[in-house]
Formats: sequence, structure tokens, C-alpha cells
Amino acid sequence: MSSSPGASSSKNGPTATPPALPDAAATSASGTLDSTGMALVIGCYTLWGVFPLYFHLLSAAGSVEIIGHRILWTLVTCLMLTALRHRWAHLVHVVRSPRLLGMLAVCGLLVSVNWLVYVYGVNSARTADAALGYFINPLVTVALASLVLHERLRPAHRVSIALAGAGVALLVLLQGSLPWISLALAFSFALYGLVKKQLGPDVDALTGLTVESAVVTPAALAYLGHMAWQGQSAWQAPGQGWPMMALLVVAGPVTAVPLLLFAAGTRRVPLSVVGMSQYIAPTIQFLLAWGAFHERISPARWAAMVLVWAAVAVFIGDAVRQLIRHPRPR
Repeated sequence: MSSSPGASSSKNGPTATPPALPDAAATSASGTLDSTGMALVIGCYTLWGVFPLYFHLLSAAGSVEIIGHRILWTLVTCLMLTALRHRWAHLVHVVRSPRLLGMLAVCGLLVSVNWLVYVYGVNSARTADAALGYFINPLVTVALASLVLHERLRPAHRVSIALAGAGVALLVLLQGSLPWISLALAFSFALYGLVKKQLGPDVDALTGLTVESAVVTPAALAYLGHMAWQGQSAWQAPGQGWPMMALLVVAGPVTAVPLLLFAAGTRRVPLSVVGMSQYIAPTIQFLLAWGAFHERISPARWAAMVLVWAAVAVFIGDAVRQLIRHPRPR
């Protein structure tokens, strides 16, 4: 995913898009799911799923240039939203805390790496590899929670992790190379979620993204300035001009809007539903890779995907079973 929301803590561990949980239900008085909340969550993951279509429009620009603009215009968008929502005091509080600022700086670096690898994957005809990364990300998150935070793994989690690991190992064996795009996306996003969990409720999604973007903006500005000085920016190329610049500027709202939808939606529906919905995005990405971009899906990758999908099925099935067995009193 190219961008991730804020932290969420759970028995299953941290993730920027929380895994399925049975302990945070948010239902209406009648016991049914909030339809507005569901629409917000599904809309958020659908937007993340169709991101490759947007990045394909920017294929004339290099991956680093795209990320430079994404960082810059995300910061501008977040500052505008902070002003509209009168959140300056909270932003100042976070910036004045060395602990929070330091952790958000780490988050900024991790999410920048995640964005860069994702855009590179999409624009080098490897969207399927990116989708695989986001399919296994929740399982990597659960594994990290066990290793780093010593959280107990459920038997189904062990099976899911083993199946996903077998899928990656099979891909390496049959393909003869490491699926580094998939692994880089899965681990950078999982580490991002791990750090975000340590922040707890002290930093909301908008403030977090604002600071994360601000931390890496100097590097982005330096790179973009150098490219423009050399006359090598994508928008300076013949036939590009302002239409290309407009597409690059849109990277700000494109990043911020799904995040805000996510933040609003998770307040209205159970985190278990949010966790299961997170597979909407990589599913759309994989379908785009296969059907729209006509990427070649090798037999080795199909075999690996079958094992990963089996892991996801076990993971979701266990979450549904726990939700049914231990519903939150209404």
C-alpha cells in the first residue's frame, strides 16, 4: 500500500492497516454494521487498490522524482488540512516531544522506502510483485509482533505464516531469484506499523502523516531542485509541461484522502472487519497486473500466490471464528 494509516494495537500485533481482530466492535444500536463506516473503509482500500492506474500516468517520470513530489505535495495537503481542522496546537505538541518526533522521523523514512519500492514495482511492470507484498504484509506484522513484542501467536497464525513463507520459498526455488519487491514492501510496512504502535494514541493520523512528510521533505526538495536545475524533471520534457506537473501535484491529495477515509471508517466499524477488508487493495492490484497491464504471471508466481492465498484464507477464517465465538457485548 503505498500509504498507510496510523497505528493500531491488537493482540495480533501492530500494523498500519490492522489485521482482523475480534475485540474492537463498533456496531449500530441494532447490532448491524454501520453502512457509512463500511463505505468509508471499502472506499479507502479501493482507492489504494487502484493506485497503480494513477502511477502509470506518471510513467514518464522516474520513481525517485515521483516520490519526491508525493512527499512534497502530501506535506502541503496535510498542512492545509491541519489549518482547516485547527490542529496546529496538537502538531506543535508532537514536534516539541523528542520521543514522538524521533519515532515519526523513523516512520517517515520507512514509509518513503515503501512508497519508492511500490512505485518502482508498478512502473517496471511488476505490479503483481507489489500485490504479493501487501498480501503477506499482515502475516509479517503478526510475526514481528511475536518476535519483537513477544505477543502470543494463535495456532492459525502459525499456519498462515508457514504457508506464506512456503509460498515465498517456492517462488525463490522455482524462479531462482528473491522477490525483493514483495519482501521490501511487506517488511517496510510491517516495521512502519511496529513503530507506529509505540506511539499509541498520542498522534492522530493527520498529524502523524504531516510530521512524517515534513521530516523527509528537505531531501525531496533537494532532489527535485537538482532535477529542475539540470532541466531533467518530467514536467520539463517536450510534450509534458503543466499537465504532468498537475498530475504530480495530485499526489498530495491522492495520498491524504484514503488515509482520512480510513481514519473516519475505523471509528465506525469493528477492527475485525477493517482487518479483513485490507485484502481488497492487493486483490485489485493483482487483477490490474493480470488483466489491465497484461503482466506475465509465471507458473512459479501462480504457485506462490496459491500458497499465499491459502495463508490469507486461514488468517481470515480464524478471525471470523474468533469474532463469532467472542462477540463484543452490545
